[in-house]
Amino acid sequence: MNLPENANSIQQREILDALPVLVFLERAGQIVFANAEARRAMGIGDSEWMQRPVEDVVWGLFPSTSEPQSLLTGGKGGNAFHATLACKGGQMTPLEGTYAILDPELREGVIVAHLATRERSSKPRLMEDVLASIPEAVAIVHGGHVVYTNPAFTQMFGFSAEEVSGGNLRDFIVPETRQHENATLQKMLAEQGRICVETVRLMKNGELVDVAMQIAPLMVNGGVSGHVLTYRDIGERKQAEARLQHDAMHDVLTGLPNRALFYDRLQLALSRRTRRRDQGCGVLFLDLDDFKKVNDTLGHAVGDILLVSVAQRLRATLRPQDTAARFGGDEFGILVENITSPGDMETIAQRVISELDKPFEVMGHRIRAVASVGAAMAGQEHDSPELLIRDADFAMYRAKKEGGHRCEIFDRQMKLHVTVQQERERELRHVLTKREFELWYQPIFRLATGQVEGFESLLRWRKPDGSVDGFRDLLPVAEDTGLSISIGRDTIETACRQLQSWDDAIPGNRLLMSMNVTQRQFYHDDMVGQLRRVLESTGVDQSRLMIEVSEGTINENPDRALAILQRMVDCGVRVAIDNFGSNLAPLNHLVRLPIEVVKLDPKLTTAATGAGRQLALVESLIHVCKSVGVQLLAQGIETHEQLRAWQMLGCELGQGFLLANALEPDRARILAARSLRTIASRA
Repeated sequence: MNLPENANSIQQREILDALPVLVFLERAGQIVFANAEARRAMGIGDSEWMQRPVEDVVWGLFPSTSEPQSLLTGGKGGNAFHATLACKGGQMTPLEGTYAILDPELREGVIVAHLATRERSSKPRLMEDVLASIPEAVAIVHGGHVVYTNPAFTQMFGFSAEEVSGGNLRDFIVPETRQHENATLQKMLAEQGRICVETVRLMKNGELVDVAMQIAPLMVNGGVSGHVLTYRDIGERKQAEARLQHDAMHDVLTGLPNRALFYDRLQLALSRRTRRRDQGCGVLFLDLDDFKKVNDTLGHAVGDILLVSVAQRLRATLRPQDTAARFGGDEFGILVENITSPGDMETIAQRVISELDKPFEVMGHRIRAVASVGAAMAGQEHDSPELLIRDADFAMYRAKKEGGHRCEIFDRQMKLHVTVQQERERELRHVLTKREFELWYQPIFRLATGQVEGFESLLRWRKPDGSVDGFRDLLPVAEDTGLSISIGRDTIETACRQLQSWDDAIPGNRLLMSMNVTQRQFYHDDMVGQLRRVLESTGVDQSRLMIEVSEGTINENPDRALAILQRMVDCGVRVAIDNFGSNLAPLNHLVRLPIEVVKLDPKLTTAATGAGRQLALVESLIHVCKSVGVQLLAQGIETHEQLRAWQMLGCELGQGFLLANALEPDRARILAARSLRTIASRA
């Protein structure tokens, strides 16, 4: 023991050890001697005793500072105090007593204390019990050293209270960030007083744990005597957030990045390209040819497994720096980096196509995933991911038009076409915004009598100069952009209200109103719902409405088309196949589908005036239609010869410039009224 000189004898030590109170001798801020009672209270043996700073042994005796303190700085001799004794294992025991100065010159003093009585210590013991019972890990730091940890601290980090006692919590910070994070925390504490952060901490086994950490000052006798740190394990929450983040950026079925993550990575690649021109990048847009047939014939389960297998092959085929993503359905995108020419992209694309050519074994079926690929290399004009993906998408559609199972690279000619398409789209959006479109009505005549049977509603563009143009060039753009859905909804409603107004103006009007729907509009999920709502809001007679669906639209998905057409018929409207014979549609459509009218393709009108096989084909179609009770409507009648031919063949209805052009609403109303008067006079 390192006793002061006036207490250095064995007799003096024995006297102090025999006292029933705790005695500590202090010199210049260090406890140099603790008697037997004090050592027992602290839970340490004679051999474990060592000199320690006063603030590490008797906690709360002095206001907290960064410098060691002596009794000389704590006040005059004989002062009473209430403090806490730091015991072995991090336990804190309430303490009360007095301290006095023995020798001012030698800066020596004595602390005489005893453990607080039950009555006086009930509150500290209660607080210690509370700290021991809460689920958060708690550590109390005094003078930069740990003086207490609760059981939850041991459970979270794996260190016992004895292992941590007297240590520094900076050791729990990851070594790579220790200096920076500790400096940041100290600055935040100085500015804010208390802080709450999410970070990671080291466990005893070397693993990391995600924690929400709070640091708050511990006030004793009106001053900051230390800090209380609490830790809450947020590992499960972080894992859940990571899973949500992964799911938000990846395709659920294949596990590939989705469109959003692909866009992010492409944006980074484009940014790198602006800094390093030698680091070129590009996009491959891949679509599986005839994938829909797999779903239709083998089922969606087989289709899903095929998509997963395709994703696996893409991962295995591509270079490590490239990224494959699934955009949806059977569409995939591939980000190709570190390339110098479009030829590099074509090489990668051909490797992908060849790899996918190898048959897949899926649920007992041997399937080939034939792919069409469009490639676009980033140029100066590609300042956003959308533009580059758009060009690759366009090249992919060109590959499909060329027969599929190939790669097409976006070039200047394609760029010119895209520019024209963009101009058309801007033009279309302007027309829709300014409401410059209107409906005109082309009469449908009964060929045997020349009477008006009804009207077909047709879109017209009323230009600012007053001239009127057709919508033929704008409709494909509307279909590609999806605007055809809203346009189609508006035209159906407008046509129904027009028919309603004619009924009000023409007593006894029973004329038919025919309306076209595009492929995208027809297969829209809410198509039939929109039709029902229009019928309810206008109150028109459903039986006088006829919906025209093109042969190509029905051929796209005959089974689904049948279901949609049946729902339309259930609404009470009539159905017609438009342009029948243009793609040699299966004749069983006439039997399977709930149609009342077949509008023959205008090309067949020319055939009706011919001879040989062409005429035989027309006669066969007419015979089949009549045998199943379907009315025929000939389109494109432009000459008297064509009119006579259709009359002789027994075609019931007809349209064409010879009979009448499309008319403005008022002129169509006048024609309808005149036709009804003629019918009445003949009766």
